[in-house]
Amino acid sequence: MSHFHQRPDRAGWTGSRVPGQVDALMKNGLRLFLILTLYSPALAAAGAPAAEDAKAAAEVPKPAAKERVLTPEELAEKDARKACKKKICDIIATRDPTGEDVSCDIVKTWREDDIVKMLGGKISWPWGKAVCQSRLEVTRKDLASAMSEPEYDMVMPAQKVRCTLAQKDGGEPYAVEITLAPTAKFENGKATEASINWGEASAPTFIYPLIYAGTGLDNSANVLGSDVVRMINEFTTKKCAEVKAEAPAGTRD
Repeated sequence: MSHFHQRPDRAGWTGSRVPGQVDALMKNGLRLFLILTLYSPALAAAGAPAAEDAKAAAEVPKPAAKERVLTPEELAEKDARKACKKKICDIIATRDPTGEDVSCDIVKTWREDDIVKMLGGKISWPWGKAVCQSRLEVTRKDLASAMSEPEYDMVMPAQKVRCTLAQKDGGEPYAVEITLAPTAKFENGKATEASINWGEASAPTFIYPLIYAGTGLDNSANVLGSDVVRMINEFTTKKCAEVKAEAPAGTRD
């Protein structure tokens, strides 16, 4: 299977606004790609939301809630993400720069029906499930400073995200890899600006042009910046409050 390896070109798009020829489909596609890579180290460190909030990021109305049975693999993924989220929220709550840094292996399986719902019928999804994985490495000092200082610029090192897309005919999954190095500006513990800064990508030849165009656009026009800001602020408030509420009574403070 042939792949392209290249960094999205910033020169193709200029200015602070999305070019007029880029329609809502491109924006929705970018938001889907952001959702699929939410569990990358960089975005998790900045405060990406839990899986249950991904649909909101895509601005798709939530369907009626129904009971879902998780596979053993999905349960293990969820427990690992929950443990990592607790580490991040503990630092956000205490704002203590001393102690262990955050280091987590992040894996998220997206079922095909979830992806289809996120797309809201506006873009077809020709594959099955998507499994994305990465490793979160972030210093405690960065997180504590972002929450405690009047102004703080968080700059993450380049992080790699790998997603496999299942083929419906049972063939070998397609693999997509991309690096990103997000930045976020904080004022009094709240994110005010953010950018993802997509880097080198590797993907099958028929997928790569879409990734190249979308990430190149976001690198130049910062289409997803406001989404990331909203996600960060929701995580540091609502989601961390939920983590605290779920903790045993003797460990909440």
